[in-house]
Amino acid sequence: MSIDSRPRRRSLLATGVTGAAALLVTGCSDGGPEAAGPESAGRAERLRRDAARHSAELLGRYDRTLAAHPSLAGRLEPLRADVARHVEAFGGTGRKDASGAPDASAAPSASPERETGREGRGAPVPEDTDRALTTLANAERATAAALTRALDGAPPELARLLASVAAAGAAHAYLLTNGGER
Repeated sequence: MSIDSRPRRRSLLATGVTGAAALLVTGCSDGGPEAAGPESAGRAERLRRDAARHSAELLGRYDRTLAAHPSLAGRLEPLRADVARHVEAFGGTGRKDASGAPDASAAPSASPERETGREGRGAPVPEDTDRALTTLANAERATAAALTRALDGAPPELARLLASVAAAGAAHAYLLTNGGER
């Protein structure tokens, strides 16, 4: 009776997935932004401001959806609270400014073209609740995609935060469409 000592395909796949996740979580460099110099620290700050702006815009989308569809409050409030924490984690305040829009004080304001775009600050909320939820899920996906794109070149600590918030956004999108209560 011979025992095959070669690794099995499942163990190789598990090791590969675990290794890839470890690289994502730990980053690819040993030092933080200060170890790489001021240019890297400046890039990290820009990435953080952009992430705060994206999250603040998403928070505004939640606020507009809740205002248009108060009956969805039980379903949306926990997700909105998560997004407010994301804004704060990236350096924004997560509070509303005098106009009622989310304040991402650490983030520069979005460009006028973006604010009037389909998913921008002035985007209307659909009257139909299912369409409103789908629109909100699409905004979650767009924000998660933007945060995922920002991973490239982010210092390890910021990359972990970006990846975590992007994953939360993907989960929110799922809960808003397929996984939510109807």
